[in-house]
Amino acid sequence: MGILKSIFVTSLLFLLLPITLDSATTYNVGDRVPLFVNKVGPLHNPSETYEYYKMAFCRPDPVIEKKESFGEVLGGDRLANALYDLRFAMNKTGAVVCQQKLTKSDVAKFRDAITNDFYYQMYYDDLPLWAYIGKVEDESWKVDGKGQKYFLFTHVQFDARYNGDQVIEIHAFSEPSHVVDVTEDVDVKVEFTYSISWNRTSMPYKNRMEIYSRASLLPILHQSHWFSFVNSILIVILLMGLLTLLFLRHLKNDLRKWSIGDEDEEKEVGWKYIHGDVFRCPANLPLFSAVLGCGTQLLIMISILFILAFLGIFQPYSRGALSSFIFIAYVLTSAIAGYRSASFCSQYAETGWEKGLLLAGIVFLGPFLFTSFVLNILATYFGVTAALPLGTICLIVLVYLLVSVPLLALGGVFGHRYKPDLQSSPITKKFPREIPPLAWYRKTPAQVFLAGLLPFSAIVLELHHFYATIWGYKVYNSPGILFFTFTILVLITVMLSVGLTYFQLAVEDHEWWWRSWPLRMLNIIDVITYWFNCCHKFRSIMRGGSTAIFMFCYSIYFYLQSNMSGVLQIAFFFGYSACICYAFFLVLGTIGFQASLLFIRRIYHAIKSE
Repeated sequence: MGILKSIFVTSLLFLLLPITLDSATTYNVGDRVPLFVNKVGPLHNPSETYEYYKMAFCRPDPVIEKKESFGEVLGGDRLANALYDLRFAMNKTGAVVCQQKLTKSDVAKFRDAITNDFYYQMYYDDLPLWAYIGKVEDESWKVDGKGQKYFLFTHVQFDARYNGDQVIEIHAFSEPSHVVDVTEDVDVKVEFTYSISWNRTSMPYKNRMEIYSRASLLPILHQSHWFSFVNSILIVILLMGLLTLLFLRHLKNDLRKWSIGDEDEEKEVGWKYIHGDVFRCPANLPLFSAVLGCGTQLLIMISILFILAFLGIFQPYSRGALSSFIFIAYVLTSAIAGYRSASFCSQYAETGWEKGLLLAGIVFLGPFLFTSFVLNILATYFGVTAALPLGTICLIVLVYLLVSVPLLALGGVFGHRYKPDLQSSPITKKFPREIPPLAWYRKTPAQVFLAGLLPFSAIVLELHHFYATIWGYKVYNSPGILFFTFTILVLITVMLSVGLTYFQLAVEDHEWWWRSWPLRMLNIIDVITYWFNCCHKFRSIMRGGSTAIFMFCYSIYFYLQSNMSGVLQIAFFFGYSACICYAFFLVLGTIGFQASLLFIRRIYHAIKSE
């Protein structure tokens, strides 16, 4: 039975993985090259795409949908066969696709598509190509002008290039001289035609996808990348200087004063007096350990994706590869979340790690699945390709239950049994020390603002390119630049977390984990108070993860500066942007906490040694 289950789980994982071969398909002159139509949608709303045959284009009989991979379905691809006959290395001029009569409703639909700058996408030998559906002309300047006129393109010009027996490049252009007026709601007879011209090129097959990433290599983008590098490096140098001053001057002076034993000088060394409180077992430990588990899991997942990117797995417009590997990486790293959550919780308490393990499975996945569920209902209502079929949803649930949950439980059991020894001092006072009144700049809001602003200012330019890749049509094909930016973000987060933690301890504030309030969930006011208190309590997490708050604020600015519109696009943009920022909140919060924990253990170990 166990062998059958293993075979079944392995088959599921192979079903999800996008298996792509580097071997090129070769053709003889006159061979039929596979062409698939994909989707149509407004240029400025990347999430609002519809199946190609939702519009009254020439339809084959029957329409055969291409069997898609798991990642292609997640990416909203819906490939189907077409009537275009583009044979290898054979030129054609004025070939007729079909003659079709457009009804009034078809005309109205085309006119609405032209108004919203609809484009369509096809794939020819796995090469993407795009073209516009129509154009708008303003004739109000004429004496008898009646305002704007809407024209439907009826002819497509394909320009293809080949090297030997392989297809290298193809483009589609809508011919402005072949149009049909669809301004009025009347029946129209349309003849759709196409032409294709072939030319030789010396570009090798292995480099044929490079033309899709040339937009990322423009000089202005290079200048912004260099400016971002210089800005990030300057911030890192300044923070390293600040921490060097902190460690070499203040911290050494504190240790010297403590070792000398001068009573007058000891009064200035505030962080020494809270050694019996700083390692106190934090309240709500299962929730905190779950946050650490999820943050560690997402950090490992990001590292895996960087490794795959450096190996060249993700190519521009490689359908479904990124989505599939993100899902697989998250499922397989569930064991890391379970181990980290259970091992951390078990260091401070013998019980409660099971609750932490359960929370580790829902702290991130719960909000993400809820957001995806709402967006999927909305996508189904609007009939866009982003709506996941029922079979795909069942597959996701099946993989999660059969793979992710067992790995999470296995990691939790292993983390509980083989937890590392508690490195901090086990001696804590019975009653916590009273915290003196703090200045405004030492309180949580000021620290969160500072800890988030500096890292955000170092990555804001690269963040713009990142958003433009997700919500626009830029191609981010420089994993080295992205990895450098992420490394800078981690370094700045670590340095700020350590520095702010020291400043907090210096004023005898031992609640560096979080502040404690009684939690009640009685009514809506208590619910709001609960979440506000959580944000205020998780000081170490909030300091590290506060950059994500600035990232979400920038996403609002990015949307306002874009041309995106409509309820559907707003929901998808802010829904998934919030999930991305929340993931970064968990990752950076975990990094900041871990850095602060190592710093505190180090300085108090020095006291113990003396």
